[in-house]
Amino acid sequence: MSHSELLYVPAGEGLTKWVSGDAYTMKVTKRHTVGSLAFIEALVPPGSGPIAHAHSAEDEAYYLLDGKLEFLDGDRTFVAGAGDFVFIPRTRRHRFKNITDTTAKTLFLFTPAGPEDLFIEGGDDPRPGEQPEVWDMDRVAQIAHLVERTGLTVLPED
Repeated sequence: MSHSELLYVPAGEGLTKWVSGDAYTMKVTKRHTVGSLAFIEALVPPGSGPIAHAHSAEDEAYYLLDGKLEFLDGDRTFVAGAGDFVFIPRTRRHRFKNITDTTAKTLFLFTPAGPEDLFIEGGDDPRPGEQPEVWDMDRVAQIAHLVERTGLTVLPED
């Protein structure tokens, strides 16, 4: 797709992968935007969310549609809820986690695109009737080559 073409992604479309307990639907990837951004819809069940990390070359932004997520910002945490926006500059240690008992829904993007390759290539295909599993460090180690290639630095909490 060229940068001069309009892109339309209808509701319910996009590649869905299970990543660290969440369901991520890639609405737009680097392939669609010639690398300028990736845009993802996420369902984050209670207790799930990624291990703390930082991106070497991409900024990340979240807009919460429903529910609440606890965000790690460096060493401090805060809770964001529906209607809140969070911008995470590149190299900033962060993660989010659903600490409530209801599924949260958020939209997030990377600019430039690229980190979504980890989800596409390392995520699990959804299995009907099952729930995604939260990833531990052993699961992250299985996709270490993707973590390295996408410029991610894993920075676990104590």
